[in-house]
Amino acid sequence: MKMMTSKLTISMIKEILEREPDEDFVKRLRKDPRKGVQTQLNNYSKRLAKTEEKKILFEKRFSFEKKFWNDGQTYVAGIDEAGRGPLAGPVIAAAVILPHNFDLLEVNDSKQLSAQKRENLYVKILERALAVGVGFADSALIDEINIYQAARSAMKEAVEALTIRPQQLIIDAMQIDTKIPQLKLIKADARSISVAAASIVAKVSRDHLMEYYDSLYPVYDFKDNNGYGTAKHLKALETYGVTPIHRKTFEPIKSQFLN
Repeated sequence: MKMMTSKLTISMIKEILEREPDEDFVKRLRKDPRKGVQTQLNNYSKRLAKTEEKKILFEKRFSFEKKFWNDGQTYVAGIDEAGRGPLAGPVIAAAVILPHNFDLLEVNDSKQLSAQKRENLYVKILERALAVGVGFADSALIDEINIYQAARSAMKEAVEALTIRPQQLIIDAMQIDTKIPQLKLIKADARSISVAAASIVAKVSRDHLMEYYDSLYPVYDFKDNNGYGTAKHLKALETYGVTPIHRKTFEPIKSQFLN
C-alpha cells in the first residue's frame, strides 16, 4: 500500500528525496498542495539537473581515455605533479590508472577542490584505481637540476612505481623520458579524469608530507603554507635561517637568506 504524501512531514519528505526516491513517489509529491513540499521538490529537481550536468562534464573529461581504450590501449595513466612553486619541500608526482567504469563525478583539477574534498577523493581514488604510483624529487635534486627537470624526474619515477605498466600516458604540459607513448596535454588536470585523479593524489601526498615537516620545523608554519613564501614563513627564514628542505636556488632564499 502506498503511503499518502499528506501523512509525511516536510522534513520526512526532504530526507526521502535525498535518498533518490522512485519516480512514482515524485509524481505523487507533485500533487501535494503544501508549499513546503513543492519547495523540496523544486530543490530535488535542481539537484538532479546539477548531477546530470556533472555527468556530462565528467564524460567529456574522460574522452581522451576512451579514445585510447577504443584503440586497444587498456591501461592509460594520467600523470601530474604538485609543488613546483614553494620555497621548501619536494615536488611530488603521481601516476594513476583508472578502471573503465570509474564514476567519481567530483574528480577534477585538485586546485578547484577544497582541502576536505581532496582528502575524501584521495581515499576513494586509492581504493578504486587499478594502480597508483608516486614519485619524489627533494629540494637537493631541485637545486641540482632545476625545478622543471626535477618535476620530470618525479613523474618518471611515479610511472615506474605503477604495478601495471601503462600502454599510454597523459601528462599535464610536459613529456618525460620513457618509451611509453605519451600525450602532452595543456591544462590536462582540467581536461582528463586520469590526470585530475593524479593531481589529487600528488597534492594530498605532498600536503601530508609538509605536515610531517611542520612537526620537524614548526616555526616555518609548513602545515598551513605548504612551503610557499607567506609572511610568516619569510619572517621565520629571517629569524632562524634555512632548513635542509629549503630550495637554495629559489628567490628570495638565494639572495636574501643564504650566508
